[in-house]
Amino acid sequence: MNWNRKIAVVAGVLLLAGCRELPRYFASDSIVAEVGSSKLRVPDVQSAVPTGVKGADSMAFVRVFVDRWVRKQLKLQEAEVLFSASEADIDRQVEEYRQTLLIRKLEQQYVDRRIDTVFTDAEIAAYYESHKGDFKLDRPIVKGVIVRFRDGYRQAAKLKKLMKSTKPEDQQEFWDLCEKNDLATTDLRSRWVDFSEFLSYLPAVRSQNHRSMLAAGAAVQEMRDDRSQYCFRIDAVRREGDPIPLERVRAIIRRILFNQRQGEVIRRHEDELMTRGLEENKVRIFVGETNEKK
Repeated sequence: MNWNRKIAVVAGVLLLAGCRELPRYFASDSIVAEVGSSKLRVPDVQSAVPTGVKGADSMAFVRVFVDRWVRKQLKLQEAEVLFSASEADIDRQVEEYRQTLLIRKLEQQYVDRRIDTVFTDAEIAAYYESHKGDFKLDRPIVKGVIVRFRDGYRQAAKLKKLMKSTKPEDQQEFWDLCEKNDLATTDLRSRWVDFSEFLSYLPAVRSQNHRSMLAAGAAVQEMRDDRSQYCFRIDAVRREGDPIPLERVRAIIRRILFNQRQGEVIRRHEDELMTRGLEENKVRIFVGETNEKK
């Protein structure tokens, strides 16, 4: 009987076992497969079958599971033969990894219990001010507003005049006019965006250099396409090399502060363990001591 045929038979038998129709000669601890001294038993396979998988799907899963188990055992046994000389080093690496996992689990438990995850705006701002040199822009960012209207719009001149004005009442009239005439507006005054994103709302040719737009200050600038006219105003600019605005790095600073607090919690716990170990005579440190015995 070939290998795939054998696995198919095993899958069928295990499926019957799941239906409590397992033949008496196929006991619950029967061996499904064997590779050298390693054995795969019925409960091992049954516990691996996902809940709700039945019928043909269950048989298919068992066939794949048994096949993978056998292949894995063959590879492990070959590796043990080939790398027997490195066994001690492998054991050492496994033990180091086990210890690392245990310590990480312990540290996470203390961090979860003790760490304060709330950071005030003042704490975030203080870190930003003292580390501003670490946050530098690699591309320009802007704030501004864009309005689009059809060619021949009768109130275009009034719209541009209101848009240019810094008076609050004129700005309110500008937005009222846009809303009344259902003009398409892109309001980017409250958040910093990449200059490239700002340009994406305009009929700007990507291959051209548009940096001159950044030098216009808050002046109202214009662009056109085949059907529409665009008026836009860039209210604020930060260039390459300038500090990244605080609102853009707030989440990053929060993660930095969290990592700092996490490190402090872990160090305090280590100090507590050390103190307790010394007090209970569980720890003795011999460095610096002299052996008075002759």
